[in-house]
Amino acid sequence: MNLLFLTFLFPLIGFSLLAFSRGRWSENTSATIGVGSIALSALSSACVILDFHANPPAGGAYVQTLWQWMSVDGFTPKFALYLDGLSVTMLGVVTGVGFFIHLFASWYMRGEAGYSRFFAYTNLFIASMLFLVLGDNLLFLYFGWEGVGLCSYLLIGFYYADRNNGNAALKAFIVTRVGDVFMAFGLFILAIQVGTLDIQQLLQLAPQKFAEGDLWITLATLALVGGAVGKSAQLPLQTWLADAMAGPTPVSALIHAATMVTAGVYLIARTHGLFLLAPDILHLVGIIGALTLLMAGCAALVQTDIKRVLAYSTMSQLGYMFLALGVGAWDAAIFHLMTHAFFKALLFLASGSVILACHHEQNILKMGGLWKKLPLAYASFVIGGSALAALPVLTAGFYSKDEILWEAYASGHGLLFFAGLVGAFLTSIYTFRLIYLTFHGEAKTEAHNGHGLAHSLPLGVLIVLSTFVGALIHPPLEGVLPESIGHAGGDAQLFVELLCAAVAICGVIFAALLFIGDRKRLDNLAHSEQGRTLSALWYEAWGFDRLYDKLFVKPFLAICKRLGLDPIDQGIGLIPRLARGGHLLMSRSETGLVRWYAASIAGGAVLLLGLVLL
Repeated sequence: MNLLFLTFLFPLIGFSLLAFSRGRWSENTSATIGVGSIALSALSSACVILDFHANPPAGGAYVQTLWQWMSVDGFTPKFALYLDGLSVTMLGVVTGVGFFIHLFASWYMRGEAGYSRFFAYTNLFIASMLFLVLGDNLLFLYFGWEGVGLCSYLLIGFYYADRNNGNAALKAFIVTRVGDVFMAFGLFILAIQVGTLDIQQLLQLAPQKFAEGDLWITLATLALVGGAVGKSAQLPLQTWLADAMAGPTPVSALIHAATMVTAGVYLIARTHGLFLLAPDILHLVGIIGALTLLMAGCAALVQTDIKRVLAYSTMSQLGYMFLALGVGAWDAAIFHLMTHAFFKALLFLASGSVILACHHEQNILKMGGLWKKLPLAYASFVIGGSALAALPVLTAGFYSKDEILWEAYASGHGLLFFAGLVGAFLTSIYTFRLIYLTFHGEAKTEAHNGHGLAHSLPLGVLIVLSTFVGALIHPPLEGVLPESIGHAGGDAQLFVELLCAAVAICGVIFAALLFIGDRKRLDNLAHSEQGRTLSALWYEAWGFDRLYDKLFVKPFLAICKRLGLDPIDQGIGLIPRLARGGHLLMSRSETGLVRWYAASIAGGAVLLLGLVLL
């Protein structure tokens, strides 16, 4: 476990080398450094995780202090790493899944301008994410939190020559910054009220300082939720995630499926003791998750861009994790976080394979008939999509999602449980639609199959982890998070699991009836007045972008325009205008004519004599 610092040191070294190479190295050299640094980080993580299980530290946690960060009036945060069952889980996900995404990216990004720049950004991202999940205090965590936000901006806008990509990056940066400001308010409240930001001290001192439902702990946790919903793309700060698909496809897999968007879930789980003192805020977390998963599920039903379908599915699955946190299913939330990283990274990487095979075509309505031409990508979509839809027994998603729904049922949150069932039904429908329109039916485009170890190995490993094999890797959270209320549910749990499995299967059957064969009913529904209205509403994700444009963007621009006409500003502007006017007036006297200069001197002398006489 003494090697823990190496997990982020290797990516930092890789970032430094690539950043200062200024793109002068070959693609092979850049890939070796970019992928190799993450491979070394993953190996270090594997050694640390094995040692953690073989020689459990006293108290179930290991702390590695690197150096003192600052000391201001008794406030002494450190650069220290904290390793327990929760951070072990996140460490494995970030470095393990991150390595396979980097390996795939070395194939996907070949021939692209800025090849070394891409890996510099992703290496810095991995280092920042490790700061976030290993930091033993909230200030260190916030440092990594902002680091991944910066890297997200850089990677979403990687193709900066396209103005739309720059706008998408700016949108992601601004929307997540809104949440980050709220989170900063929460940190200020905790630092003032408790006197520390050390996470373990906070969890010990908070029950002594605050009564349940106290105003200050309610405000602090509400502010932390603001940060979490921004980073994890939950209502009402969810609008950035779909537009973030403007970045390269491996970026979507790395940041917007497996790691960064789960930061909000991790934050709430890590500070669970604070949220237990604010039960109303914890219940709000569950409501936010339920609303988000339904909203995103409906939006995914009508998208035509292969990556946007997966983006809304990510939003929906994050909603399940928030729902789990809200009902106190802490273990289930982290379990689903892990399995989701496996099958969503698989789906995004497979979509990248499809996009390149179809010459950068992303519209699923222009694909079709690809299952024979792209067998590995097809298998990835079938298995990853089955896990996403939580088809029973064979998929990893079945075990984690059904655990969430059981906990919601067992805790007495009937509406949240029902919302989860409806979300599962929608997931089966849009997943089947995505796979069928992409790989079946009439072929509408030519495609060439990807090849090479860097292409096939990540897909193969993630296919295995997306099955029940991935569900066998259960996070070691005993003693780290509170035990769930629905532990060992017996016959009632079996009934709920059978019901969830039936809902998922019924969703697939319903989708098959809609999309296979005669589609007159679907076409009639889509072309009806109600169908067109719903399709337009869902296609624009319930119109949040238009709403925010009217509520925030246009008023802000109008205020800026009015401030540009501010009289005080105009008055201050007179000074440089007078100076500039005087300069122009005096410069006209420089004519180069001797007679003009002599006349000027004489005139000046007469003026001075007149002034003296007066």
